[in-house]
This record gives sequence, structure tokens and C-alpha cells, in this order.
Amino acid sequence: MLAGKGFTKIYNLSGGIKAWEKETAYGPEDQGMMLFSGNEGVEDCIIVAYGLEEGLREFYLTMQERTRDEEAQALFAKLAEIEVLHQQRLVEIYNEVTDKSTDMEEFSASIVTSEMEGGMTTEEYLARFHPDLESLTDILSLAMSIEAQALDLYQRAAFTTEDVAAEKVLGQIASEERVHLQYLADYMDKHLDE
Repeated sequence: MLAGKGFTKIYNLSGGIKAWEKETAYGPEDQGMMLFSGNEGVEDCIIVAYGLEEGLREFYLTMQERTRDEEAQALFAKLAEIEVLHQQRLVEIYNEVTDKSTDMEEFSASIVTSEMEGGMTTEEYLARFHPDLESLTDILSLAMSIEAQALDLYQRAAFTTEDVAAEKVLGQIASEERVHLQYLADYMDKHLDE
């Protein structure tokens, strides 16, 4: 798979996946792929990604309402705000690749999805993780898991697409998910060590 993508030097990880200490995704290989057939153009890929970000924003706002802990409420609000920034970036990418000048409100009008990043619904994430909504560690761990799932989904979608421009944009979105993961890890290190 890697050689087919132009990688000339490939190394095996000593100890295999059990030695891996970074984020990992879980679930079947095709999880979330119903959102990406592989035939989408670049515009469609951005629209799907925007919808996934909206689903995650709504999830965080729902979780904010379900907890009584003020610190947890503030964290969920912050996570929801971050998703809006992700959406703004996707609209910027959309405008760059289409030479249009669409704003978020106009762009949002064309989005319909009930999935969150990573390709699962809110209830599927809650059933899988059973997070303690009063625990900042649980909240951040859940957010990091969702971002890792999103990173994995975008990488798989980039690998399967037949559209070169879509592959490039999906790779870019995956890279930004990696940045989001690092932000969450840094936030956890800073706020939970206090």
C-alpha cells in the first residue's frame, strides 16, 4: 500500500502495533467509508468533511447540556468552538479549490449529515466509550479518540479516491486532524497537571 503511494523507504515497527504509542483508530476497516464512495470530486469531499465537523460540534453542545460540572461545560463549549474553526477552514479550502467566495452560512445550507467525525453517530460514540461527563480526562480522551477516528477516515478516503484533487484535499484535512489531536494532547497536559 505505501509503495503504491510513492514511498521508497518503508520500515517495520519493532514490536508491531503493540509497540505503537500514538493515536489509533478502532472498528472495521470500512467504518465511515459509506460517506466516501471513492468517486466524489473535491467539492463533495469538502462538503462531507464539513458535515462531519458540524456533527461533532452538535455532539459537544449536547454533551455540554448533559453535564452539571461547570468546568466540563466550559470544556465542551471550547471543543464546540474549535469545530467552528475547523468548519471555517473547510470553507476556505472550498473557496480555494473552486474559485468561489462562499460564506459559512451559505455553505451550511447545503449540508445534511447525522454522522460525526470518524463516521459514527453520537449515540454510537457514547455506547462505545461510556464517558464520565464530569471528568475532564474522560472528555478529552473521548475528543482525542474522535479526532483519531477522523484522521483515519480521511486517510482511508484519500487512499481510495480516484480524483487527484480530492486525494490532495483529503490528505490536507487529515493533516489538520493530526494538528487537532496535538492541540488536545497539549491541552490535557497543561490543564490536568495543574
